[in-house]
Amino acid sequence: MIPKGLSSREKIIFPQRLFFVLFFIGFIPAAALSQNDSLSKYGGQLVLATTSDPKSFNDILAKETSSSLVTEQIFEGLTRTNVFTLKVEPNLAESWEISPDGRQWTFHLRRDVTWSDGVPFSADDVVFTFNELIYNPDIPSSARDIFSIEGKDFTVEKVDAYTVKFSLPVKFAPFLRGMGQAILPRHKLEKAVAEGTFNFTWGIDTDPAEIVGTGPYRLVEYRPGERLVFRRNPRYWKKSSTGDALPYIEKIIYLIVQNADTALLKFMDGELDYYGLRGIDYPLLKPAEKKGNFLVYETGPAFGSNFITFNQNTGVNPKNQQPFVDPKKLKWFTNLNFRKAVAHAIDKKKIIDILMNGLGYPQDSSMSPSAGFFYNLQVVTYDYDLKKAKTILAEAGFIDRNNDGVIEDQDGHPVEFNLYTNSGANERMQIAAIIRHDLQKLGMKVNYVPLEFNSLVGKLTANFDWDAIILGLTGGVEPHFGKNVWSSDAQLHMWFPQQKTPATGWERRIDEIFNQGVQELNEDKRKKLYDEFQVIVSEQLPLVYTVLDSSIFAVRNKFGNLKPSSYGGAFHNLDEIYIHPEYR
Repeated sequence: MIPKGLSSREKIIFPQRLFFVLFFIGFIPAAALSQNDSLSKYGGQLVLATTSDPKSFNDILAKETSSSLVTEQIFEGLTRTNVFTLKVEPNLAESWEISPDGRQWTFHLRRDVTWSDGVPFSADDVVFTFNELIYNPDIPSSARDIFSIEGKDFTVEKVDAYTVKFSLPVKFAPFLRGMGQAILPRHKLEKAVAEGTFNFTWGIDTDPAEIVGTGPYRLVEYRPGERLVFRRNPRYWKKSSTGDALPYIEKIIYLIVQNADTALLKFMDGELDYYGLRGIDYPLLKPAEKKGNFLVYETGPAFGSNFITFNQNTGVNPKNQQPFVDPKKLKWFTNLNFRKAVAHAIDKKKIIDILMNGLGYPQDSSMSPSAGFFYNLQVVTYDYDLKKAKTILAEAGFIDRNNDGVIEDQDGHPVEFNLYTNSGANERMQIAAIIRHDLQKLGMKVNYVPLEFNSLVGKLTANFDWDAIILGLTGGVEPHFGKNVWSSDAQLHMWFPQQKTPATGWERRIDEIFNQGVQELNEDKRKKLYDEFQVIVSEQLPLVYTVLDSSIFAVRNKFGNLKPSSYGGAFHNLDEIYIHPEYR
C-alpha cells in the first residue's frame, strides 16, 4: 500500500493519481500510418491535477502517490491486473510456467520491448530490479516487505536473455499479481548501485531525459509547484487490436495546484479534463454535466482507507539520543483504552452528512468493501458516543483533576498533543477539525498542525517526529500487498515502524497471519486468516478508521475508449484512450 497521498504496495492517500498532432506524426510507426481510420486517433493532450509535488522519480524509493503518479506512467511490470475481471494478465512477460510444487515460476519475456532510450529490455533488467534493488539491504524499498516470507527472499535467476526463473522459499499465493512490480533499467542504474548512490538517484532535480522506462509515456518536463509534462513514448511496445502503435494521446499534463478547491475551479473553467469529486461537489457538478460537456461517474466505495493514528514508536533518535516520542505521550498512545475513547469520539455520520453530502461510507475494517472477497464486515465497530468515551478515559485514569477543562493522566500530566494532516486536502482538514472538536469535548488539548504533504510523509517515514496524524492509504483486492504496512518490521508500519521483534502479541499474530496467508493456496482458508487480521486491527486500533469516500469523478466528453471502473478509475487504459479530433 501507499500513503494516499503514501504507495498496496500500501500507498498514503491524498493527491489522486491518477498534445501537436502534425509535429508528432513522424514518430508514429509505418504500421499505424498505413491505417487511415486510426490516423485520426493520434494527438491531443490530457490535463489532470495534483495537489503535491513528487518527492522522487525513482519507483523503488516512492512511498507516496505524489511520486507514483509519475512513475506509473513510465514503468511497467511483468504482469497486470484486468480491472474488470481482476484476473492477472501478461504484460512485459508474455507467458509463464509454474512447477508442480508451486515454488518455481519461469517467465518468458516479450522480445519486442525496448526502453524509451532504445536499449532492449531483457532478463538482466528483471534480475537487477529484484536482486540489486528490492533485496538490497542498503536501499529502503517497501517492496521488500512484500516479496519476502518469514524473512526469506525469492531467488531470481536469468535463464537466458528473455527468460527469468523465480524460486520461492514457500508457496506464494499472490505471486502473479505481485509481478506487477515495476521493472527498472539496469543499464541506467547499475552504476549508481555499485557506487552506493542509488538512494539519491532520479530525484526531482534529475534531467527528465535521464529517466527511461518501458511504459507508454516519458517525463519531459517538471516545473516545481507548476506542472509535470509527459509525452508519448514512440518506442512503446504495445499495439491495439487493429495493430495501431499505442498510446494515442500525445501529451499528459499534471498541473500542480494548491488544493482541491483550486482543481474544482480549473475543471469548471475547462482547464482540466478530469476531477475527482468530493461529496460536497456533487450538487454543483452533477446538474452541470450537459452544459459543461462532461459526465459524472459513480463506482462505489473507494479502495483504501482513512484514519487517525498515534505515534507508538519506543525508539531513540540516534542523532540526539532522545526518544522519538515524549515518554508521557507514549504512555497515552500505547494505552488501548485511550485509542478506544478516540474511536468513540469520531462522528462518522456527521462527517459523511456534512462534509461528503451523504456520499461516503463509515469505515471500520482495514479493507474497503470494494475489495470484495477478502473484505470482512464482521469487525468490532465503535459508535459515536462521547459519554462512553469519557467513561473509558476515566476508568483508564484520564480525569480533569483541577477542573481546567483538560484531562490529566494518572501522573498529573495534562493530555495535550499535536494533530497533523496534509494542507491542501480541504476535506481531510475539515475532518481533522471535526475530530479535534470532539476530542476537546473529552478534555484533550489538541493542537491542529496542517503540513505540506511531502513534509508530512517525511515526519511519518523518516524522522518520526509526530504525535498524531490523519491520513490515508491506497488499497486493493489482495490483502498481502498491505504487508509493507502491517508487518511489524515494515517501513510503513506507521505507528512503530521497522521493529526488531514484534512490540506486542497482536502484532506478532498479524505477522504470522501474513506469513501463513501468503502460503495458503485455498482461497477460503486464506479468507479466514485475513478475516482474523481485520478483526485484530479493529480490536487493537493501531489505525482508528474514519470514513471512506465514494469513488466519484467527472470526465470531459472528449475521449474515446474510455472504460471507467471501480478498481481502475477513469484512465486505467490510458494507452488505448484517444481524444476525438474536434477536441485536439
